[in-house]
Amino acid sequence: MRIAVCCATNRGLRFLERLRKLAPESELVVFSFKETAWEPPFCDRIRDFTTSVGGRFFETRTLTTPTLQSFWDSTSIDLIFAVSWRYMIPSALYQRARLGAFVFHDSLLPEYRGFSPTVWAMINGEKQTGATLIHMAETVDTGDIVDQQSVPIGKDETIATILDRVTHTYLELLDRNLPQLLSGTAPSTPQDHARATYTCKWHPSDNEIDWTRPAGHIHNLIRAVTVPYPGAFTYHDGRLLRIWSAHVMPSPRRYVGAIPGRIVEVQLGKGLVVLTGQGELLLETIQYDQGESTRADQLLKRVGQSLGR
Repeated sequence: MRIAVCCATNRGLRFLERLRKLAPESELVVFSFKETAWEPPFCDRIRDFTTSVGGRFFETRTLTTPTLQSFWDSTSIDLIFAVSWRYMIPSALYQRARLGAFVFHDSLLPEYRGFSPTVWAMINGEKQTGATLIHMAETVDTGDIVDQQSVPIGKDETIATILDRVTHTYLELLDRNLPQLLSGTAPSTPQDHARATYTCKWHPSDNEIDWTRPAGHIHNLIRAVTVPYPGAFTYHDGRLLRIWSAHVMPSPRRYVGAIPGRIVEVQLGKGLVVLTGQGELLLETIQYDQGESTRADQLLKRVGQSLGR
């Protein structure tokens, strides 16, 4: 059995480790690419694991280079998996897989098709996301469903916790469905395309805080892009300031003269209270760019200062 895996991030590595454990006799062919500057490193770790178990590794962002075309033409593939893969795979390629090609996606499809679905779900204040295993298709995230499972999102949980929870669910889906995938008998349930929603790719530049938005929205942004991501940011006296953690104030004062982004209270040992377009936000951990992360009240100690451009 020869299995091709197109993967990235730590999730891709964990998937490979579980796949190897479940199908130790299979030959792995793995495709990955170098991480961007703001991401935790993963490519070399995926390469090292692949070679350590005797697999073949290719570093690439596209599977149709002349060198790889020669590989595909001369090599039979039984299964293809895509895990945290960011690029479309042509149908002429994935249809070569004897037992099929499959994608793991972190949402309850058909909702949240597209890029950065977990980040968007958290920004939108969703109480759950999910993991879905689908048949690969010509258009993004539209393939028939093999299996899916919901994943809860706590109101104060951060992206690292949710990503780990979704990754664990990926592995559960693999455990549950690999025997049928290997035998060519995997379920195939069409998605209800009328219910589909889509998300666009989220960039680090999108992490800038708009203080005119409600406190709840800003809080959701902060927890959705905190570690291991670059973090939500704003500006103070022209300097970039990252906000790593915050909480919505439960009983905000009623302002009839409000300036969003204005620091209105310093809570010693806790942080800074900042006005938003609706409600107040307690900033807890912040960091000037190139500085060290620290408690907000230790870095900015005066009320009346404003955050933002």
